Amino acid sequence: MAALVHPSSQNHLFTKLSLRPKIFTPPSRIRMSLQENAPSLAVVGVTGAVGQEFLSVLSDRDFPYRSIKMLASKRSAGKQLTFQDRNYTIEELTEDSFDGVDIALFSAGGSISKHFGPVAVDKGTIVVDNSSAFRMEEGIPLVIPEVNPEAMEGIKVGMGKGALIANPNCSTIICLMAVTPLHKHAKVQRMVVSTYQAASGAGAAAMEELELQTREVLEGKPPTCNIFKQQYAFNLFSHNAPILSNGYNEEEIKLVKETRKIWNDKNVKVTATCIRVPVMRAHAESVNLQFQQPLDEDTAKDILKSAPGVVVIDDRASNHFPTPLEVSNKDNVAVGRIRRDLSQDGNQGLDIFVCGDQIRKGAALNAIQIAEMLL
Repeated sequence: MAALVHPSSQNHLFTKLSLRPKIFTPPSRIRMSLQENAPSLAVVGVTGAVGQEFLSVLSDRDFPYRSIKMLASKRSAGKQLTFQDRNYTIEELTEDSFDGVDIALFSAGGSISKHFGPVAVDKGTIVVDNSSAFRMEEGIPLVIPEVNPEAMEGIKVGMGKGALIANPNCSTIICLMAVTPLHKHAKVQRMVVSTYQAASGAGAAAMEELELQTREVLEGKPPTCNIFKQQYAFNLFSHNAPILSNGYNEEEIKLVKETRKIWNDKNVKVTATCIRVPVMRAHAESVNLQFQQPLDEDTAKDILKSAPGVVVIDDRASNHFPTPLEVSNKDNVAVGRIRRDLSQDGNQGLDIFVCGDQIRKGAALNAIQIAEMLL
């Protein structure tokens, strides 16, 4: 597993985590999160990159809890970690793990979610799942809190029964954080998305391999290709998701289907091309929009500047626009290159460029924001 290091580090982009005690809390900070009347939590997949980010975000946002279970596979059970100055023993995930648990944050892969998610719900736990297992199931909310909070209306801790809530795919979250405020103003008819996706989307092992390959290539050695089966360092290639019969890969189809579900619009036209680029942990996306109503670029900038969770970086004079590096470890999604699409008449189209931290807003932060809405 791996500890996540800010990309500006000159010496180590990524360092290994051997599950030695990890302190998420500055010693001088007074914590208000441990409360007797707060919900009990479980983190499923706590040793993974997103699981570790769950803990970081819970700590950063002082999420209230009375107890927390650290759950992982059998091989990690028994190891120790430190969270908010308290030592915890990682427990093996079993069907008994959810007794007395109010909220469970899942990021352990689709097969684990499919098996243990319904088990947890049957025990009265509200599950916030980061995998693709339940996203397109009818009746299960697919939620970005800034975009469609109404989708999980009526689901609260203390309602006496469990529930499943799905976290959207990271590229969908980052895209719709920026596009939805514009969509609400002028209604998107067609959206064309090209993504530039970071190693973090494939997990800690992919991040490690990117760092390893970079060193190997610079030293003139053949690159180690265990995760993607081809050179990643100093290269880019089509997203590694399986290719479907229509030529799209599964990542691209997720963006299409999830957008329609989140917007509750089966007719909106969406197409995507998803690419892996040698970036550590933040995705970038080029988005072309066609609107039903005219929307000029100045109005679009004003809308985006006031949108929750969005920051506008659009300085044409200095050629300064969003980059993956400056949004890494940040909560907000950055938007820039906001300009009229010259291929469309009038103000019917815009081009924008979006960057967001894939592990944070694209996964862990979005899940914790959902959990906050349950309180």
